[in-house]
Amino acid sequence: MILNDVVLFCIFRKEGVCMTEIRDIGFIGTGIMGKSMLRNLGKAGYAMHCYARHPEKVADLKAEGVTFHPSISDLAGACQCLITIVGFPRDVEEVYLAPGALMDSARPGSFLIDMTTTSPTLARKLYEEGTKRGFHVLDAPVTGGDTGARNGTLSILVGGKKEDFDVLQPVLRGMGTNINYMGQAGMGQHAKMANQIMIAGALSGVCEALRYAQANGLDLETLLKAVSTGAAGSAQLNAFGPKIIQGDYAPGFFLKHFIKDMGLAEEEAEKKELKLPVLHQVLKEYRSLAKEGKGDLGTQALFTYYEKK
Repeated sequence: MILNDVVLFCIFRKEGVCMTEIRDIGFIGTGIMGKSMLRNLGKAGYAMHCYARHPEKVADLKAEGVTFHPSISDLAGACQCLITIVGFPRDVEEVYLAPGALMDSARPGSFLIDMTTTSPTLARKLYEEGTKRGFHVLDAPVTGGDTGARNGTLSILVGGKKEDFDVLQPVLRGMGTNINYMGQAGMGQHAKMANQIMIAGALSGVCEALRYAQANGLDLETLLKAVSTGAAGSAQLNAFGPKIIQGDYAPGFFLKHFIKDMGLAEEEAEKKELKLPVLHQVLKEYRSLAKEGKGDLGTQALFTYYEKK
């Protein structure tokens, strides 16, 4: 996927430029997305390291040659680049800002890349704190789901210093194929908010259409074949239409995490006094499903909301 040669980055200091090699990458967040992303970086030639709260969940990675570390501080001390993709903003704060966590333990000049979908405000906070301590901090949320993570075809939306983005291109290309610099710190997260707003509308449209077709006796597989190449075709229809028809609600992306993302988008919209009625309605529908205990299902489980109607 990527060259195996050593990637170099520059740490700018008053006395000049120090060249350091990125050979070792530390990874925190080995869930549905993260585990595949870590593996692809290993295939790209990097020495991979990881930390997990529950070591038994990364036994397969250890068997594949990934170095496991018993603490975040131990991991940070062994790597020049550290990547996180955890669940919620509170997890991001803990991993970066808690005593002994990344901000306290990373080596001077390290690259810190948060790929969690979190708030733009938190992304800017991490950037400012990290910059004070001499780190290179990027917010780089992804889109493409578990399939994109597995295939190394993620879209990556990056905020931070352009120079750092340029240096990290080989690392980012180890996980994705559509790598975009969105602007200053926090802009990667703003781009992800816009992405999630688009998905909310598109996926709810797919669910409504399939429920309408079902109620009127259409064969749903024939319908998908008929409309998927026309104006109604979309990534959401192609990815989730077949799963909905099969009643397959296994998560490629957790419903509960999509609620978190949409909630963050709604909060950011409110700061700008924006009215986003579609987002508001879809978020309301998902929250009702979460109250029914469906938070660990995939986002396509939104169809079950319409089945009740």
